Amino acid sequence: MKKLSSSEIRQMYLDFFHEKGHTIVPSASLVPVDDPTLLWINSGVATMKKYFDGSVVPDNPRMTSSQKSIRTNDIENVGRTARHHTLFEMLGNFSVGDYFKKEAIAWAWELLTSPKWFGWDPEKLYMTVYPKDTDAIKEWEATGVKPDHIIKVEDNFWDIGQGPSGPDSEIFYDRGESFNNLADDDPENYPGGENERYLEVWNIVFSQFNHTPEGTYEPLPRKNIDTGMGLERVVSIFQNAPTNFETDLFLPIIHKTEALSAGKHYGDNAQDDVSFKVIADHARTITFAISDGALPSNEGRGYVIRRLIRRAILHGQKLGLKDAFLDQLVPIVGEIMKSHYPDVLKNADYVAKIVSSEESRFNETLNDGLSLLNQLIADTKQAGQDTLPGVDAFKLYDTYGFPFELTKEYAGDEGLKVDEPGFEVEMKAQRDRARNARSNAKSMGVQRSLLINLKTPSDYVGYDELTDVQGVLNDIIVDEKLVDDVASGTAEMIFSKTPFYAEMGGQVADRGVILDADGQTVAKVTDVQNAPNKQHLHTVEVLKPMHKDATYTLNVDLAFHAKVEKNHTATHLLDQALRDVLGPHTQQAGSLVEPDYLRFDFTHFGQVTDEELAKVEQIVNDKIWAALPVSAIQTDQETGHKMGAIAVFTQKYGKIVRVVSIGDYSIEFDGGTHVKNSSELGLFKIVSEAGVGAGVRRIEAVTSKEAFELLSHEENWLKTIAAQVKAPKLAETTDRVSQLQADLKAAQQKAASLESKLASQQAGAVFENVADINGTTLIAAAVQVSGMDQLRQLADTWKTKQYSDVLVLGAVVGDKVNLLVAVSDAKVKAGIKAGDLIKAIAPQVGGGGGGRPTLAQAGGKKPAGLPAALKAAHTWLAEK
Repeated sequence: MKKLSSSEIRQMYLDFFHEKGHTIVPSASLVPVDDPTLLWINSGVATMKKYFDGSVVPDNPRMTSSQKSIRTNDIENVGRTARHHTLFEMLGNFSVGDYFKKEAIAWAWELLTSPKWFGWDPEKLYMTVYPKDTDAIKEWEATGVKPDHIIKVEDNFWDIGQGPSGPDSEIFYDRGESFNNLADDDPENYPGGENERYLEVWNIVFSQFNHTPEGTYEPLPRKNIDTGMGLERVVSIFQNAPTNFETDLFLPIIHKTEALSAGKHYGDNAQDDVSFKVIADHARTITFAISDGALPSNEGRGYVIRRLIRRAILHGQKLGLKDAFLDQLVPIVGEIMKSHYPDVLKNADYVAKIVSSEESRFNETLNDGLSLLNQLIADTKQAGQDTLPGVDAFKLYDTYGFPFELTKEYAGDEGLKVDEPGFEVEMKAQRDRARNARSNAKSMGVQRSLLINLKTPSDYVGYDELTDVQGVLNDIIVDEKLVDDVASGTAEMIFSKTPFYAEMGGQVADRGVILDADGQTVAKVTDVQNAPNKQHLHTVEVLKPMHKDATYTLNVDLAFHAKVEKNHTATHLLDQALRDVLGPHTQQAGSLVEPDYLRFDFTHFGQVTDEELAKVEQIVNDKIWAALPVSAIQTDQETGHKMGAIAVFTQKYGKIVRVVSIGDYSIEFDGGTHVKNSSELGLFKIVSEAGVGAGVRRIEAVTSKEAFELLSHEENWLKTIAAQVKAPKLAETTDRVSQLQADLKAAQQKAASLESKLASQQAGAVFENVADINGTTLIAAAVQVSGMDQLRQLADTWKTKQYSDVLVLGAVVGDKVNLLVAVSDAKVKAGIKAGDLIKAIAPQVGGGGGGRPTLAQAGGKKPAGLPAALKAAHTWLAEK
């Protein structure tokens, strides 16, 4: 077996397929682009959907990649098995309507067995196939694979629902008898079964059917090849590692963790080894995810990152790591992966800063979580029970980041079990919420064979010409059929030349009209999209008969177009201004450019202050008033990068790119339309700024006329306020408002003082009525106060003077009721808790509540029930 590093293996795979005519496609961001069906990029093919469903025809139908991917559906297995990871790399080769089974199988065999490449022993390779896929069986046999190394398995059919599907063939490597963990007669002891000996290394999918909405399987107009080879598994074979973790992809992280743990060593203890593996795995995932723009939060991708960080910290605690340590692993990950992912090392300082912040935050909550867990254990024992409730275990998991197994372990140390079914009920509810929050859009579309095969040229001239453009009507599509004529209704059309911009990169499509040779309007253009072969596909409302091969005049709506391009140029200025103010880590995460406003999403860790927002707005306006020229050139990517052009990290670009420059301030790769000079924007005004997801914030803004109208409206609002506060001049409005606020605060303080005096006066009478119930003294009374603050004041007085063991107070405030229960420390130790009592009496007033064992409160909507609630307190104590 060759001795190769993970970097060499990755590059060898890519080089092999590059020699076979494949374009090497860079690994896409882990954050999906325009795909609401995915939380993360979870496979190589996830980035190829647009090619496989036919919405885009690639420049080269042969592609290969090493794609970083995240899956967390079986996170509990990480560290406990040899090959489970949350982040992994999927090596893949793809054919979009080009080669098929013969080449895919022959090349797979060549890569795996040729001495020039992997050079594996053919005797150690086994293939599983779909039983009905006789073509695949024949091709494997043609390569020289023995019949007894080809295994038929019914499950070998790749199908994700509507869209491309087909049989697949998996390749297994026999690691030898030393890895055999099953008896010889075990039904799973075969290539393809659940065992440790036969390691699946590659899956080749023969995508040849359309799974239609009706549930049928129709032949695809273009058959595709989609393969996936797990890099971590392949490296473990080359490096003769017992598991994936003993390879150069993980060991440096493990060794650094050993050094930080001061005394723990990988391989000494099985339980410690689990923690070392979990930390190494999660450190990789966290580093890559944050480097790609995702940030910790309480939802979506951010929740996944936060969960992984907390899980790693808890395993660090098991290794004796009490202080922050994860941030120190980030540069180790960057060094390991720098050959193929240089940005990870480049962003290491930024990633480490975010991880460190999360570690500090969690360490603050960790003690609170442990305190809660200890209290829950004590309460369970005191109640004479042997099982910790599942809902409480879920609260520890969800709020404090405690994995279920950790809660189970802590409880077990105290002789308790944990209600696992109850925990799973809560987990399922959470998964359902997450699933419902995700789009129901189909994960991959059905190929439109008509558009895929339509290759008539279409020349876009909208950068220079917008009206009176003469174009021949090359194609008319009605109800998915090519027709020669259309008299009315909706149709799709491709012209030989068009000034209409096709929607792309967040910029909406142009609108306009189509004229015939007599200058009569024959159609309205309502939308324009890019067809798979890059033609501009116009959706039109036909008003008069139109004919294929006829010449028409195409006119863009100039007013609509001008407003859109003003807002598009503004997004470029805004993008750079955000980098200037917030830092270079800020990246565009999406945009929408409409005629009346713009929307710009960007990555940022934390809030954007009003001062920062004002500074951004000022910078953009300064650049507008500086009258910077806007220019565009076409060049190759390398030259564009050397010019300093920013590439939106979530987008892909072709070999030839368009670089748009706004003076020397903003330079970006961009295919949209722009003004000729920044002064055309006139004015820029931010309308709103808010968070919209995990580490993603959104600015909405307006320019030109809309910006002036917004300021005019705000001025009118200010005039109205000035009149209401009786400010003689607009400039004096803030002073007048401040004075009114000061007067109001003084009045509120005076009212609070009077209420406090009233509460003190009531206290004397209230605390005189003490009842003795089975040796427990109780004061239960209704009082006249303004709210819960006064009830708490009475409770403070009660506690200081020790008037009784238990205090129950109620007050009717408007149409609502406030209840308060306080219990002395001595009675809490005896088993009487304020939270339990408040839960028992609150239903009488139509409410609920809770709190600490010594103090609890509740609210209700049934004032008439207050006497019954006070009486219920007597009854509850009598039954204790």
